[in-house]
Amino acid sequence: MSKFIQLHLLTSYAPANLNRDDLGRPKTARMGGTERLRVSSQSLKRHWRTSDIFAALFGELGERNLGIRTKRIGERFVFDKLISSGVKEEKALEWSENIQMIYGTPDEKSENGILNSELVFLSKNEEEKLSSLVNDLILYLNEKKESEIVNKLIELLNKYKKAKDKKKAKATYVKAMSEVLLDKTSSAVDIALFGRMLASSPDFNTEAACQVAHAISVHSVAVEDDYFTAVDDLNRGDTDLGAAHIGEAAFAAALFYSYVCIDKDLLIENLGGDQALASKALGALLEAAVKVSPKGKQNSFASRAYASYVLAEKGDQQPRSLSVAFLKPVTGENQAEDAIRALEQQCENFDKVYGPCADRRQSVNALTGEGSFDELKAFVAD
Repeated sequence: MSKFIQLHLLTSYAPANLNRDDLGRPKTARMGGTERLRVSSQSLKRHWRTSDIFAALFGELGERNLGIRTKRIGERFVFDKLISSGVKEEKALEWSENIQMIYGTPDEKSENGILNSELVFLSKNEEEKLSSLVNDLILYLNEKKESEIVNKLIELLNKYKKAKDKKKAKATYVKAMSEVLLDKTSSAVDIALFGRMLASSPDFNTEAACQVAHAISVHSVAVEDDYFTAVDDLNRGDTDLGAAHIGEAAFAAALFYSYVCIDKDLLIENLGGDQALASKALGALLEAAVKVSPKGKQNSFASRAYASYVLAEKGDQQPRSLSVAFLKPVTGENQAEDAIRALEQQCENFDKVYGPCADRRQSVNALTGEGSFDELKAFVAD
C-alpha cells in the first residue's frame, strides 16, 4: 500500500468570483512576477466536505460519518436542550457554561457566555456522548436522579470552584471530562481528512491526513469590474427613466492548478484503523475535488466546472507540488493544452533529476476524452 496519494488538477472557470477577499473582489496572489487568481484552501475544503457528494456517502441517510464544526456547543447542545426540558434559565445558563468550558474558552463578546471563542469539530460519537451527559443532567436537575457521569461532573466542578489555583483546577477538570466526552480517533471522515485543533484539550487534536494548496491560475490575470443595473418591472418610464438599482461586481476568468496530498497511513489511523472507510473517503475526496465548485457568486456567474485534467500519483516518496511548472505564466490561445504539457513535462523532469517521484500514476484528460474517471477513482481509493 502506498503511503502518499497526490492529486494534480487543472480546472477552467469562465468569468466568476469564486472566492472573495475583504473588499468583495476575487482573491489574488503574485507568483512568477505576475498577479494570479486564487481560491483559498479553506474555501475548497469547506465546499468539499459540505458537498452533496460527501452528504450522500457519509450523511444522515446512512451511518453518519461526518462531523459538525461549531462555536455553539454550549448553546445548541446544552442550553437549548435544558430549557426545552423545563430547566430554569438561570440554571440552564450555569450548567451550559460549566460544560462549554470543557470544549474551549468562552467568547467574551457573546451575551450569555456560552459560545466558544474558537470553532470546535465534533464527531457523531462525541455528539452522542455529550447528549447522554445532558440527558443525565436533566434527570438530576428535574428529578434528583443521580448518575455516575453527573456525580463525576459535580465533583470536579466543586474542586474547581473551591481551589485557590483556578488555572490548575480548571485544567484538571477539562482534562478529566475530555477523556469522557472526546475521542482520540474518529469515524468522521472530514475530521480524519482535514484535522481539528482543540486548544483546551490538545491530547484530542487530530492531525490532518489531507493537505490542500491554494488553487492558483496558471496564467496572469486582470480582475475586471462588471457595471450592472436592475430595472423596476412596474416602472413604465412616465416620470422616472433610470434604473432601480446600479452596482458593480468584480470578476475574472482563470485556468487553475490545484494540488492535494493525502497521507493514507495517517488517514487510516485517524479513522481508527477502518481501511474500508478510508478508501471510501479517498474516492469521495477525489470526486469532490474534481466536480465541486466554490459557491461564491454562483447565481450571478453560474461558475460550475469539472476538472479538465487530473493526474493522480501514488508512492512512498516525499511528496512535491508541480506548481513550479507555472512560474512562467502560460500564454497563448491554447492555455489548457499548454498547461497540461507543462505539468507533465515538470513531472518528468523531477523524475529525471531525483529518480521516480511516484510508484504509479494515472490520469484523465477531459479535453481530449482520454481516460476513465471511474478507473481513476478506483486507482485513488485502492
